[in-house]
Amino acid sequence: MNVAIMQPYFFPYIGYFQLIHAVDTFVVYDDVHFIKKGWIHRNRILIDGNPHPITLPIQKMSQNRLICDHERSQPDEIVEQQLKLLRHAYHKAPQFEHVFPLLERVIRHPERNVGKYLAYSIEEVARYLGISTTFILSSELNAGVGLKGQARILNICEHLRATHYVNAINGMDLYDTEVFEQAGIDLSFIETEPIIYHQESCPFQANLSIIDVMMHCPKQEIQLILERYALVSNRQVT
Repeated sequence: MNVAIMQPYFFPYIGYFQLIHAVDTFVVYDDVHFIKKGWIHRNRILIDGNPHPITLPIQKMSQNRLICDHERSQPDEIVEQQLKLLRHAYHKAPQFEHVFPLLERVIRHPERNVGKYLAYSIEEVARYLGISTTFILSSELNAGVGLKGQARILNICEHLRATHYVNAINGMDLYDTEVFEQAGIDLSFIETEPIIYHQESCPFQANLSIIDVMMHCPKQEIQLILERYALVSNRQVT
């Protein structure tokens, strides 16, 4: 069984969904410390040809607490502001009528726990894209408690009886292939190909939220983009 483990992000870029697509089980790593400068609570969409921030309001953000110990701040006016922003940004986009109802359903979802909410939002997008991967919250696994880094990742893989662990390419220096092999687990890293799709802007703005991809590309085109990656080892030169 192929497994990936990753912190949850707010409407992450398409490479995140390539990682999900590459595995059988995706562990939403929500019981690790919150990173304020990361992508847990923010991303970028396209407005008038330029990247523009979109954020997930969170109560009392702290890097001293776990992701799963945070709650959304969800006053009605913020929900309406987010939906208004998305309408303004993409009302002329070719896939708006198909995608906006999905985004509205996710943004209006009542779940307050940040880890559970982000897991829900990621899974909803994955299902829209036709990805059938199983999702699990690490906070509900009771695996690797008290461990950190590679040791915890390996313990979670063993708990799930994984035979292959796939990680994002930027984590290549964090994991030791021999340690995984000793546990009977293959270790790979996902290397995405350059991705360019039609945007109503010039020059092309890369690595925006999956929202931008879904608004501009038919589902069938996105499914082809999801296949545009290679699995490499940290013994290979890329």
